[in-house]
Amino acid sequence: MDSPRILPCGDSALSVEFGKTIDPLINQKVQILYKRIKADPPPGLIDLIPTYRSLLIQYDPLKLSFETLKQRVFSFVGLPEGRADIGGRKMEIPVCYGKEFGPDLEEVASLHQMTVDEVISLHTASTYQVYLIGFTPGFPYMGGLDERLFTPRKTTPRESVPAGTVGIAGQQTGIYPLESPGGWQLIGRTPVRIFDLTKADPFYLRPGDQVTFKAISEQEFENY
Repeated sequence: MDSPRILPCGDSALSVEFGKTIDPLINQKVQILYKRIKADPPPGLIDLIPTYRSLLIQYDPLKLSFETLKQRVFSFVGLPEGRADIGGRKMEIPVCYGKEFGPDLEEVASLHQMTVDEVISLHTASTYQVYLIGFTPGFPYMGGLDERLFTPRKTTPRESVPAGTVGIAGQQTGIYPLESPGGWQLIGRTPVRIFDLTKADPFYLRPGDQVTFKAISEQEFENY
């Protein structure tokens, strides 16, 4: 990995920056460092927060100094990449597209001068990388959207979007894990619970996962 830029964030966190753009290769470096530190955490580590291009590391300054942590980061970065560093889980997520499940699907199709079936075909043909989890608990920001589907957010956000709704915003696609306000273009809904507090690990997706979508019928949705 190339040497990153390390910046202090107050007296109990530092940011490790690998670039300035949304790019799968940059995010891969973030994910590799995240996995290495998580597998061998230094004493005093509190939390690791991966983003598109950087990793925020929170630590206890009474147990771990900035300089010590900085050198630890450089030692991890300097290691050769191995098989365990690359790639995440491969996840297939069923989606019922259109109608009440995806009220913006026809608008997205019209905007791009496509049929609804063409939009669905393009959306299910790509493999998406989960760059980060944020906005609401478990919300996956995913890159890899076909450029023919790049679509701006809604001018006026909705006050309520149902849990499981799949949307498009700009160059990304994502899934609303909880009912919440939102301004993404809504094209479908999955019956999969993306955030589930009844499970030991409530997050269905993690940064680094590779996601594909599978179109299902309304009946399959109801019977899931």
